[in-house]
Amino acid sequence: MSRGSDKIFIWVMRLATYGVVAVIAWILLDIIVKGAPGINWEFISAYPKKSGAEGGILPAIVGTLCLVIGTIVVALPLGMATAIYLAEFARQGKFTRGIRLAVATLAGVPSIVFGLFGLGLFVLFLGMGASIAAGCLTLACMILPTIIVSSEEALHAVPRSLREGSLAMGATKWQSIRTNVLPYALPGMLTGSILGIGRAAGETAPILLTVAAFFLPRLPSSILDQVMALPYHLYVLATQHPEAEKVRPMQYSTALVLMILVITVNMGAILLRVKIRKRLKW
Repeated sequence: MSRGSDKIFIWVMRLATYGVVAVIAWILLDIIVKGAPGINWEFISAYPKKSGAEGGILPAIVGTLCLVIGTIVVALPLGMATAIYLAEFARQGKFTRGIRLAVATLAGVPSIVFGLFGLGLFVLFLGMGASIAAGCLTLACMILPTIIVSSEEALHAVPRSLREGSLAMGATKWQSIRTNVLPYALPGMLTGSILGIGRAAGETAPILLTVAAFFLPRLPSSILDQVMALPYHLYVLATQHPEAEKVRPMQYSTALVLMILVITVNMGAILLRVKIRKRLKW
């Protein structure tokens, strides 16, 4: 009876997995089949025309890249530094546990809440206006909890003997962490960063309130400029455009470009992680 129950459970889990994979494959195939015919050099390199109904999406691509790069520059070092402090330097007490609980809670907060936070703090209170700077800082706040939690777990996974051996040889605590802990924890820390970066590249709500413009046929010249972004551009094309049926092919093509961009960013981070693991023979 026990073996039969195990087999049933395994098959239920297997069918659930196959079902999820099939749904994802169907969605991806639908986007590729309907979006690929509309992608050409003009679509990638031209400026939008007639409120986005015609032309290309170059400003949206550049704007998305600016937001992703800016978010990485702000969130990655801050998130990893926070994780290192909590895991290696902070006293383990009620205050530290409270910080960890707050970080874990923030990881589950809806993105629209971060958008409202960015609108109130960066756009209005700090006077940045709708700008790349406000958008990057808002997205950085949104993905920081994910980076902190995953980075701290990666640090805890490194055997304590590596730290103790280094300290026994006379190294300082920071030298021990920098040379014996971080190299082995870095692949795991990058895993959380990959998840955060992918989420930031595809979010609509935070950039809707802090940086994104639907029709802005020019490239940004400073971090205080407002920009177009692929997620918001796709959202408006699909839900707000007065000629929704006419721009349907552009919707799919924009979705495909966004998907390729997110996959490219994630693959770059994954390849970096693999390279580090091979160098360390992890």
